[in-house]
Amino acid sequence: MPDRITTSKLEAMKTAGEKFVMVTAYDATFARLVSDAGAECILVGDSLGMVLQGHDTTVPVSLDAMVYHTESVARARPTSMIVSDLPFMTYSSPDVALTASMELMQKGAQMVKLEGGTWLSETIHQLVQRGIPVCAHLGLTPQSVNVFGGYRVMGRTPKEAKSILADAVEIQDAGASILLLECVPEKLAADISSKLDIPVIGIGAGAGTDAQVLVLHDLLGLTEKPARFVENFMTGADSIQDALAAFVKAVKDGSYPQEQHTCLL
Repeated sequence: MPDRITTSKLEAMKTAGEKFVMVTAYDATFARLVSDAGAECILVGDSLGMVLQGHDTTVPVSLDAMVYHTESVARARPTSMIVSDLPFMTYSSPDVALTASMELMQKGAQMVKLEGGTWLSETIHQLVQRGIPVCAHLGLTPQSVNVFGGYRVMGRTPKEAKSILADAVEIQDAGASILLLECVPEKLAADISSKLDIPVIGIGAGAGTDAQVLVLHDLLGLTEKPARFVENFMTGADSIQDALAAFVKAVKDGSYPQEQHTCLL
């Protein structure tokens, strides 16, 4: 059985200029398929609130739901690294984040993901000190959709871009192992990726990041109104396995994403 993917492996891939892949999964069956397709990371995303539970946003997702789906994914014993989202308001303070992260890690997560900028620095530091790797999430952070007034591109102005870059550097210094950038201009994402030592994963952020992530249901063409950055990999595929393999191949050979997959300014 192949070795499980670790943060050291992802760092080595960044150094070598090799792209890697993250796909969401929420159960054992799809976790196995994603892993078999060669994706280095599985994200047990709070996107399950929308694609599984039928909510309009990720805000209603509970920690219990994240724990349940993390445990389900872990039972597949994927070689992919399992990254689990901390849901809304489960990291409002370092102590709250530690308790929530402990539950996810004990059920099979290898890393937790949280949304936000420099205000999370102390939380990230404390999590890492206690053996909990962190993936930070900047740009469009879906849990803050009510503050943003909807889903929109972030980092469009020089001031916003400067702020996101500063957040990225501070988050890295606090100890984050990975950064995810969502819906930021391609130039900004590429600039951040080049300036950080840690791997940067993009979604709707152009081709200049070290990796790409898509929601499983999006790449399989199951979403009614997919975002601009989504490509339906079931088109021309004979099976779900073929579609997943096509996504992995496209990221690694640079054919995805193209210019039309970048969020509009």
